[in-house]
Amino acid sequence: MIPGTGLFRNIARAFGAMKFWEALGGTFLVATIVSISTVFFSTLAGYSFSKLRFRGRNALLMLVVATMTIPQQLSVVPLYIMANKAGLFGSLWAVIIPGLVSAFGVFWMTQYIGDALPYELIEAARVDGCSMFRTFLHVAIPAARPAAAMLFLFTFIAQWTNYFWPMLILGPNKNKMLTVAAATLKGAYFTDYTIVMSGVVLTTAPLLLLFFFAGKQLVSGIMAGAVKG
Repeated sequence: MIPGTGLFRNIARAFGAMKFWEALGGTFLVATIVSISTVFFSTLAGYSFSKLRFRGRNALLMLVVATMTIPQQLSVVPLYIMANKAGLFGSLWAVIIPGLVSAFGVFWMTQYIGDALPYELIEAARVDGCSMFRTFLHVAIPAARPAAAMLFLFTFIAQWTNYFWPMLILGPNKNKMLTVAAATLKGAYFTDYTIVMSGVVLTTAPLLLLFFFAGKQLVSGIMAGAVKG
């Protein structure tokens, strides 16, 4: 289908109505911080669960996995109350903090590191005098790079398209994230769908660029995880 002649005019209207650069900056900040944090802590936890021996390891891992069965909606009210009491209502930190680590990320990295990292490499690093944390940095992280890259992209996309929680917690500051800013283009009594669809284009265009430049790494990470699993 060929776009009409008013495409760029509608995009320009949506660009101004959404405060695009402010929303883009906020969304990029949230997605980047959450993705980096999720990868780091998930890799650290995955290494601990798969390669370290400590009491209650299996029970704790099962507890982490069990949290994946809890619907997100059940945590909305407690999170909202805590964010409000902490003075974070309307702040991007209220969006960032709940997503700093994920149960899926911990499970994913545990499974991958358990198969991809031989105990012999860990023992060799310890013989060379590496501490536990240095072994994690110089042995575990390089071995888990394909899965970590996939987890980063998956988390980045999930945060970029996150709508429900930001809509609730940002309050009047709805132009701080693209998905919520695009939703504000709808009118109370009349909706101009040409400008709404233009807002959707502006929201998804950065993700298309991400897939264009990082799609190969995403596919290789998925395939590597499938082979290791």
